[in-house]
Amino acid sequence: MTETKKIAILGAGESGVGTAILAKKQGFEVFVSDFGVIKDKYKKALEELAVAWEESGHDETRILASDLVMKSPGIPDKAPLVKKLHEKGIPVISEIEFTSKYTDAKIIGITGSNGKTTTTKWVYHLLKNGGLSVGMAGNIGDSFAKQVAEENFDWYVLELSSFQLDGIVDFKPHIAVLTNITPDHLDRYNYNLNEYVASKFRITENQSADDFFIYDADDEIISKWIKENPVKSQKLPFSLQDRMEQGAYIEDNNIKININNTQFIMPTSSLKLEGKHNSKNAMAASTVAQLLRIRKETIRASMEDFQGVEHRLEKVLKINNVLYVNDSKATNINATYYALDSMSAETVWIVGGVDKGNNYAELLPLVNEKVKAIICLGVDNAKIFEAFGNCVDMMAETQSMQEAVQMAYKIADKGNTVLLSPACASFDLFENYEDRGRQFKDAVRKL
Repeated sequence: MTETKKIAILGAGESGVGTAILAKKQGFEVFVSDFGVIKDKYKKALEELAVAWEESGHDETRILASDLVMKSPGIPDKAPLVKKLHEKGIPVISEIEFTSKYTDAKIIGITGSNGKTTTTKWVYHLLKNGGLSVGMAGNIGDSFAKQVAEENFDWYVLELSSFQLDGIVDFKPHIAVLTNITPDHLDRYNYNLNEYVASKFRITENQSADDFFIYDADDEIISKWIKENPVKSQKLPFSLQDRMEQGAYIEDNNIKININNTQFIMPTSSLKLEGKHNSKNAMAASTVAQLLRIRKETIRASMEDFQGVEHRLEKVLKINNVLYVNDSKATNINATYYALDSMSAETVWIVGGVDKGNNYAELLPLVNEKVKAIICLGVDNAKIFEAFGNCVDMMAETQSMQEAVQMAYKIADKGNTVLLSPACASFDLFENYEDRGRQFKDAVRKL
């Protein structure tokens, strides 16, 4: 790929501008094209780079004259321009694929429907505390490309979405982590779960017997796929249910990790993050640390003091003995399942947004048990009303976060919890899940 000189970059967000920085450094002729309006900070970066760019549309003639195209993860393969590029035989790859050619650093790739951000940050926290030279990128912080252009780390911890994995060819993490698979983003995968599962498993497709695959052995979708599609790397499963000869499990309220006749033990009670899902995230993260021979004392200390992730079961405030919890990062059913499962008080649940093919039936037992009222926050809430109309005494529709929070304030009694856990994408009323979570926190603070 080094002989390629003309690269077109579709999308001028974090990954697009990062790729432009690295591509320019590697001697490419760079053209950046965004169908929407480019944010000012990214325009400034492109102008400082002195690369050609355009916004509010694509110059197809110029793009189709490229040797290589890097497509931002938000652009679907079905987009007309992407189809034309494929027809012409022009390689269309992701930032992750492009960047991996220009670093000798070892890569830990983390994917999954839920838990990948928490696990990525936890692994980074462990490795940094263990004294390793490590960067964190992917869906977090500065792009992988920008860091490879400007830094010189020995290791990278990458949070990888299925969209990023769709655009790989040779990308190969030394350690791959798959936290779980539940139906998500099915609108991008022809409403076909197998296509989505195949996309997640691309993280392992270039691995060899010298590499490692850490995964949730309790996840039926993952277990079924592994039986039918052998993985070449060394498997290190983790489980809440079964004892693992090699891998991680929980026994007598202790996390136990066995790797090559070495055992690490730590009580689950010392984890700051609550819930079964965080026990799994902890097992995945500490398995990576154990594999890299970080000192056991360092692992224990790093597991205990890790604070978690903003917008993921984040306790915001207690007002009149009512706890307000921000779980805006719950953009699918499984994430909301974990959130509701971890509620110990009667809950006023704020839910809704852009439905990605959700099956709400999975939440019925938890809603019956824990939820006293539902506040819908989205443009179209028909499916939510249909699913839960007979479960709770009160359901209401709102069109703004402030309205939703004020309604929750009126409904909630002392000892209740108000939980924002939307189970949906945010793009109908908000810029993204971070914007949604920040608006929730602001509205709570104004009560």
